Amino acid sequence: MFRFRGKSGKDHEVDVRDRRLARVISRLEQLPGQELFRYLDDDGELRTIGSDDVNEYLREISHEDVSAKDFRTWAGTVLAARALAVLGPARNERIANKRVVQAIDVVAARLGNTRAVCRKCYVHPGILDAYMKGDLPAALARPERTRKDHALSTHEAAVAAVLARATKRGARRAA
Repeated sequence: MFRFRGKSGKDHEVDVRDRRLARVISRLEQLPGQELFRYLDDDGELRTIGSDDVNEYLREISHEDVSAKDFRTWAGTVLAARALAVLGPARNERIANKRVVQAIDVVAARLGNTRAVCRKCYVHPGILDAYMKGDLPAALARPERTRKDHALSTHEAAVAAVLARATKRGARRAA
């Protein structure tokens, strides 16, 4: 169980069930000091890990200008798409808008942010537009499967396809 204070002083409690991760964290807890995410470097010096370190690592291994926020945004976008797909198509715009708010609330609860922050920063607007147009694949409402190629899950692949279609439509309108 992770208990921590996040942005804006909001307390979080996250339950993680992974034996390997539990062993690693247990070993980390044996290191002196208050910071959980720290390590001993090659010289035996105790080092902490901050967001700058994580983002630098991500850029280094991906050779792209990517940050941890990009992963959070992707997770929020997929979660919103799934929530909207489960809620199903709306009969009218008023109901559709209400369901968008419900889906954003699911994301906000999961990410520990406000509805406004999640909608503005952590859910791609292309997903909301697709829902309003009735263009979200029904497959998003089904149980997720892991693909054999270890790339995107079935839900992630569906979201990527929706966003790719939205990008193509936007490019055609701009031309």
